[in-house]
Amino acid sequence: MKKTKYKQLLDTENEHLKKLNNIVLTAVQDEQLLTQKIYEGEEKKINFGDRLADKVASFGGSWRFILSFAGFMLLWISANIFLLKRAYDPYPFILLNLLLSTIAALQAPFIMMSQNRRETKDRERAMNDYQVNLKTEIELRNLHEKMNLLMQEQMQTLFEVQKVQLEMIEETRNMVKHNASYIDKKKDQ
Repeated sequence: MKKTKYKQLLDTENEHLKKLNNIVLTAVQDEQLLTQKIYEGEEKKINFGDRLADKVASFGGSWRFILSFAGFMLLWISANIFLLKRAYDPYPFILLNLLLSTIAALQAPFIMMSQNRRETKDRERAMNDYQVNLKTEIELRNLHEKMNLLMQEQMQTLFEVQKVQLEMIEETRNMVKHNASYIDKKKDQ
């Protein structure tokens, strides 16, 4: 009888451990699926126009562009001031003004395309962050439920173990009483 109770207790513990193992495996698989989904969005191929827009926006917003363009304008203005009689763009610098307007008109759409693409990427990242946060919240709730379940199961197991121990103590007490009465009877004889 005692062996069967012990076996039942051990079997119950093994079942609890198997349940926990399955729960953990499922959570790990779910996490991998979410992680794969996040990285799939990052690996999209970028077409030529988007790459060109990114490069133009990157160069147009750099100190290298500002300094080189300032140097070009200084060279243009200096050349046209010092070549007064043979200047190809005399003082109001109409050709330079047209060139600056054309560069600005061409550069603006490239920068806008690059910003729109980055905004789309940021929106996707924000959605991925939201999904990760939601997954984390769900996992925390699951952990709380698992801990509560574990505590309930452990308490149940502890009560069962305590019951078996009390039964063993009672059996031992009865055996001691029986042995004491047997010894008393032997002494009386």
